[in-house]
Amino acid sequence: MMWMCVAVFLLWMRSGGCTDKANMSDLIEYTAADFYEKLHSGKMMFIYFEHQVSPTISLFLVELEKSAEALQDYGVLVGTVNCNKELVQTYCTDERLLHMAFLFRGGKEFLSFDLDTVFDVNSIVSEVLFAILRDEVKYVHTDTDLLAMEKAAKGKKDIVLGYVQSLGTQEHRSIMETAYVYGSKYQFILITGGPVLKHLGVNQSSHSSRVWFLHCRVHSGFMTPMTSERCPLTRMRKPLSTLSLHSFLQLMEAPLVSEVYDDPSSVQPPQFPYQQTPQVFLFSRPATEHLDLDTATTLAWRLRGLALLLLVHRQSPAVKTPDEYNAAYRLPDKSSEVKYLTLHSLDQVLDLFTNQEKEEDKEEDEEEDEGLEEEEEDSFGNLDDEVAASVFEKRGDLLDMDSVMELTSENFHTVVAQSSLTVALFYLKWDAVSMAFLSSFIEVAERLADSEVDDVQMSAVDCGEWTDLCAAQPGSDVPFQPITAFPSVLALRPQETAQHYRGMLGSEALHRFIMMSRTDSPALLSTEDEVTSFLQEVPHPELTGYKPDRAVGLFKTQTQTGVKVFTAAAKSLRGEVLTGLLTDVLAEKWAAGLAVDLPAVLVFPSWRTHTHPSTLPASSSTEELLTHINTALLHPMPELTVENLPSFLSLDKALLILFVGEEEDEIGRRQNQALVEEMRGVVELGGRRMERYLPCWIHLGRTPAGMSVLGSYLGSMPPLPALVLSHLPSGGEIYQYPPNTPIAASSVLLWLQRVEDGTESPTGMLGDNSWPPAVEFYDFLKIMDMQEADSTQQQTPKEEEEEVDEEEVNLEEHLVSEEATHDNPDNNPKIHSEL
Repeated sequence: MMWMCVAVFLLWMRSGGCTDKANMSDLIEYTAADFYEKLHSGKMMFIYFEHQVSPTISLFLVELEKSAEALQDYGVLVGTVNCNKELVQTYCTDERLLHMAFLFRGGKEFLSFDLDTVFDVNSIVSEVLFAILRDEVKYVHTDTDLLAMEKAAKGKKDIVLGYVQSLGTQEHRSIMETAYVYGSKYQFILITGGPVLKHLGVNQSSHSSRVWFLHCRVHSGFMTPMTSERCPLTRMRKPLSTLSLHSFLQLMEAPLVSEVYDDPSSVQPPQFPYQQTPQVFLFSRPATEHLDLDTATTLAWRLRGLALLLLVHRQSPAVKTPDEYNAAYRLPDKSSEVKYLTLHSLDQVLDLFTNQEKEEDKEEDEEEDEGLEEEEEDSFGNLDDEVAASVFEKRGDLLDMDSVMELTSENFHTVVAQSSLTVALFYLKWDAVSMAFLSSFIEVAERLADSEVDDVQMSAVDCGEWTDLCAAQPGSDVPFQPITAFPSVLALRPQETAQHYRGMLGSEALHRFIMMSRTDSPALLSTEDEVTSFLQEVPHPELTGYKPDRAVGLFKTQTQTGVKVFTAAAKSLRGEVLTGLLTDVLAEKWAAGLAVDLPAVLVFPSWRTHTHPSTLPASSSTEELLTHINTALLHPMPELTVENLPSFLSLDKALLILFVGEEEDEIGRRQNQALVEEMRGVVELGGRRMERYLPCWIHLGRTPAGMSVLGSYLGSMPPLPALVLSHLPSGGEIYQYPPNTPIAASSVLLWLQRVEDGTESPTGMLGDNSWPPAVEFYDFLKIMDMQEADSTQQQTPKEEEEEVDEEEVNLEEHLVSEEATHDNPDNNPKIHSEL
């Protein structure tokens, strides 16, 4: 009894019962000396050798600290060794071990764990205990394996069989913690799938964990000798947790049948640990005592795990129950009321408790069926990508289009003529990206209305319905080329050519573009105050905090050669760059102050102070001037973000990317800043040779998506900082700067030279950018080409009739193929469908 109380206390603590413990960390940072001392003492230790801490490692260390308290109760010390302070041979020097944690036992390394398998407190505790108990907890896959285990345990130990869908989960941890306590008493077996599930009656698609108790040890007095080679089994009905599993095992230890000589109303309700278990009473008569005991034993086996069975002997004078009743039961938490029954078969008793179980199983099956239906729907919604899935899930939500004017062929010219700026979205209802962006577009329209911006008309064109407007050919009366990409946003002004929006398909970027588009381009600046305001202030209060790029043209007169070119460039940059025009005396004054000759264009990048502009010479064409301005706006060492990455990729340069982690303190911030400055030194030292590259950097704290990018480049997260070369014009090779080499300008240039010479081996390859149609029937362009080719051939009436029949058959084949693809998600990879 004392042993059982200790087990209960230990399991209770692991389930969070001990909440008054001081908030102290059990995670220890060992010095090298401490580590070797604990190692040689033979203590069990779970150690991570810490190098450079990335965001991923930081998350792991948080979970490691949580696991320290749990594993301490099982005699496992949890700690870290800081390799930057203390050098432990092999573990601090071998770069292959950077992403591994180690379990030490008996003075030597016992097992290593990849951090991908010990990612949270549940996986850490379960995997460590699984490793410690690997000789005690067996793993089976087939029914033959299980049968062999049953034969070996027959007459010796009962078996606890647990099924979890995957290792490292809360359920896996519950089984391992229980096995640690009860491992000497029961044989624990773990399964994660395989043919053995069929024998146990489990659907392979089931996501719920299960536990069975196999009665392989003979229970004398109540269990007849087992002639079957299989052990009887009892399934745990409650959801799997440490406490529920402990309660279930205690219930399996309860007497199969208890004989009482009191009236059921006088029998005490079940005591700990059975207080939540119903009681079933059967009445026995002296003349049929042995038969009644056999009947009770048979029923007890069928009720095992559901209820406790008690056999009431009527020969006792204390039994007052009328003879008309032959059974009774008491439910837990029901004021100890006993209900009496007259039964004609054992099935009627079973129905009292198994009906509820069947209903729960039915609900579980229905949930699984619903889950399968949802998976089928998801596979349909995922034909394109995550955007398509999101739109598919929200397909029943109706968008409020009250703030957006719907443009048609009939009202297009009228609407554009009535507003100084019309922002038009051209979309297709069946295109996932279009529908996702339509929500953001409506959000911007509502935001403009709330800000009382009345000089902008937000509008939208459904190109699936108004094809004549979207596909209008050059020379017609619409101010734009045919729309061929969806969604597309155009800024329309009366009597002007449409301007394409080239920013991100998000509400913030679009709103900023619209607010900046409302200003004149270029703005005529005639006084010093206007120039100062233009350079230092934002055009609208809602843009406070945003620092735009600016460009100013300096000309002697408004009719001077070059003003027309600058004005055309300014209109092309509207919404992206603020442009101003200075002429006459004011222009000459600014030119003299900056020691430049007129005409000139001054560019003020957002990343530089307005007192140090870049000076551009006059250009003969708008395209040439735009190229010069965009080049001047380019940061020599830009920080990549999700928002600006597309614009940098459009430069068609190889990306030399420095990945740095999030700083923990001021020292970390200075270290990151020094790395960025060193990369600027690469640009300066490399000179013209660096023009083919775009040196840039990603701060993984501000842009967490960079971790996915870096991981996909190299296959795993390397130690930070990491320098990577990708998007080479010659191919999709990815090169990583040697991780253990300090990042210095001269070393980086030598490494780039080795890459150019072909003596450096690539670390990885970029993925294929091909996005074919998801299924053959969706390749409409191919089908149209085939039909057009067929139409060019001469056909006899008989041939045409045969071809019609063949096309009908082909259409059926396409539909069957499409249906089969939807039914089998494995045949439908998540590839982008672009029509």
